[in-house]
Amino acid sequence: MALNQRYTEAKHIALTAPADIESGAPVQIGQFVGVAQTTATKGEKVTVWLDGSYDLTVDGAVTEGQLVNIKTDGTLTTGIGTPFGIAVVETAAAGTAEIAPLGKLQAKQSN
Repeated sequence: MALNQRYTEAKHIALTAPADIESGAPVQIGQFVGVAQTTATKGEKVTVWLDGSYDLTVDGAVTEGQLVNIKTDGTLTTGIGTPFGIAVVETAAAGTAEIAPLGKLQAKQSN
């Protein structure tokens, strides 16, 4: 086994909070999207789970399998934003929906 390994699967990681974050909130930190498991103030380490599914507030109705995005203010939407996760259950209106975060986003490559 490599002695320099930090995380076996990197599904629950500690990242530096770019702003104040509440436990249970959806977060995007660089190319990582997930749900904060701890509360942190800006600059502190926050534990972010990149896997699983969570009941989260979404601005808009969702259909099962639909992509849900995160806006720069940390809210989830079916409109414009950065990809965050996939709706697990259909909802008829905006409100709480079960969302599975994507975890690690595909990094953009430059030539």
